[in-house]
Amino acid sequence: MSVEFWYLIGTALVFWMQAGFAMVETGFTRAKNAGNIIMKNLMDFCIGTVVFTLLGYTLMMGEDTFFGLIGKPNLDLFTHFKEFIASPEEGFTDASYFVFNLVFCATAATIVSGSMAERTKFSAYCVYSGVISLVIYPIEAHWIWGGGWLSRLGFHDYAGSCAIHMVGGIAALIGAAMLGPRIGKYVRDSSGKVTKVNAIPGHSIPLGALGVFILWLGWYGFNGAAATTPSELSAIFLTTTVAPSVATCTTLIYTWVKNGKPDVSMCLNASLAGLVAVTAGCDAYDALGAAAVGLVSGILVVVVVEVLDLKLHIDDPVGAVGVHCANGIWGTLAVGLFANPDAPAGLSGLLYTGDASLMGLQLLGFVSVAAWAAVTMGAFFGILKKIDFLRADPADELAGLDISEHGLPSAYADFMSAVDKYAEFGTGDQIVAVTGTTPVAEAVPVKREPSFSPDGHKFTKVEIVFKEEKLYALKDAMNKLGITGMTVSHVMGYGMQKGHKEFYRGVAVETDLLPKVQVDIVVSAIPVRDVIETAKKVLYTGHIGDGKIFVYDVENVVKVRTGEEGYDALQDVE
Repeated sequence: MSVEFWYLIGTALVFWMQAGFAMVETGFTRAKNAGNIIMKNLMDFCIGTVVFTLLGYTLMMGEDTFFGLIGKPNLDLFTHFKEFIASPEEGFTDASYFVFNLVFCATAATIVSGSMAERTKFSAYCVYSGVISLVIYPIEAHWIWGGGWLSRLGFHDYAGSCAIHMVGGIAALIGAAMLGPRIGKYVRDSSGKVTKVNAIPGHSIPLGALGVFILWLGWYGFNGAAATTPSELSAIFLTTTVAPSVATCTTLIYTWVKNGKPDVSMCLNASLAGLVAVTAGCDAYDALGAAAVGLVSGILVVVVVEVLDLKLHIDDPVGAVGVHCANGIWGTLAVGLFANPDAPAGLSGLLYTGDASLMGLQLLGFVSVAAWAAVTMGAFFGILKKIDFLRADPADELAGLDISEHGLPSAYADFMSAVDKYAEFGTGDQIVAVTGTTPVAEAVPVKREPSFSPDGHKFTKVEIVFKEEKLYALKDAMNKLGITGMTVSHVMGYGMQKGHKEFYRGVAVETDLLPKVQVDIVVSAIPVRDVIETAKKVLYTGHIGDGKIFVYDVENVVKVRTGEEGYDALQDVE
C-alpha cells in the first residue's frame, strides 16, 4: 500500500469524525434540538468546503508571503486542474493535500458548535463557521503547517492540538460567554447574582458514547495520516491509544473519589481530552510521556468544566472548552516537556534532556495563535451580538430549535419525548413576551362540563391541555396559588393550526400528532376562577394552540390509603 493511499484513508477517517462530533453534541443536549445539531454538523463541513476551496486553502498552503504570515491566494485548483492532480516526483498530489487539509479545517469549525448549542440562531452558525474556515483557521494554520513563521522557528504541532483544537476551543469559549447561558441554567437573585446552578442533562448518553468511539477511531487517521514510515505510524498509534486511556482512567478515579460515583459523561469527555492533548506531540512521545500527558488531561478536563460552570457561570453544554481549549493548550506545551529524542520526531523535551529551547518555542506558538484566535473571534462574535444576529429568541429556545429553526416537530418522530426536556426550572424573571394577536379567549379557551348538584364541600376538577414548554412555569404558578398536588400526563394532540404550515422534503404536512401536556387539578378551598385566570396568564402567548382549559364538577374524592373521602381526602397533612 502506497504512502499516499494511507494518507487518503487517514483523510477519510478524519472526515468520519464529523459523525462523532454530531453524536457527542446531540447526546449531550436535549432531544428538542437534535435535528438542529445534526444540521449544524452537516453544514459546517459543506459550507467550509465551499469557502476553503475558494480562498481558505491557498491562504493556508499558498506561496508564503508577508514575512510568513499568510499564503498567497491563487486559483490553481480551477485554472490548472491537470497539474493539481498530477503525481509529483516527491510528496503527494496537490489534490491529496487539499482534501487532507480541508477535513482538518472542518474539525476546527465544528468544535464551536457544542459550547453554543441549544440557543444559537442557525443562520448565525452558518456565518461564523464559514468565517472560521475562510480566514481564521487558514491563516494561523499557515504559520504552523504552510511554511509560515512558526514552522521556520521549529514550533511543533504534529496534528493540531494548537492549530485546530485550541483555536476551536478559544472560539467556543468566547462564543459561549458572549451568547449567555441557556434559559434555566442559572438562577439569579434580584441583584443578578447566581444563587443556583442547574444541571441540564443530555438526552442520550448512548449517542454521546457512540460519538466518542467514532472520534477515537477517526483520531488514528487524524494523528497518523501524515506518517510516512511504519515505525512512525506505529509509534503514533501507540501514543494515541495510551494518552486517552490514561486520561479516562484518571477521570474515573477522580470523579469517583470526589462525587462518590464515577461520572459517565465526564469519562467520555476525558477520552476526548486525552486525544486532544496527545495530538501535538503524538510523534514525539514515548509511552511514559503519553501516559503523563493523559494523566494531566484527565484531571484538567474535570476542573475546567466545573470551574466554567460553577464559578464563571459560562454555559458549555458538551464540555467543548474543557476538552479542546484547555487540553489544546496543555498538549501544545506538553511537547516542550515530554518530547523524547528517541521518538520519531527526534525532539528534545525539557524533562528528558534538560533543554528548555523547545519549551520556549511551544510557549511562543501558543501565545501567538491564541492571541490571533481570541482577537479575531472576539471581534466577530461581538459584531454578531451587536446586531442581534447571534442568539435565538427565548420562545424559540424554549420550544426547541428543531421546530423553530427547521420546522421539525421532533427528530424522533416515532418516539414520544419526555416532558422533562422542557424543565427550565421555572421562568423566574425571563417572561416570554406575547407575540401573537389572537385574543386570549381563542388562544386559551375555557370549556365547562355540565354540573352536578354539590353535596357539602364543592369539588371541581380543572383539566389543562397546553404546550410542553409551559409545564414548569404553570407548576410554579400553581404552587404559589397554594396547589401542591397535580397529575401530569403526556398526551398527543391531532390537528393543524390555522395559517401555520410545515414541510417535510418539500411536501406540506397537512396534519400531525403534536406532543402536549395535560395537567389535572382537583380543588375545593381554592377558588376555581383563581386557578383558571392563573393558568391563562401563564399559558397565553397570543397564538392559536396556547392551550385549552376544561372545568368539571366532581361528585366525590377518595384517598385510597386512608379511606378518607370528600374534603379531607384533598388535604396534604394527614
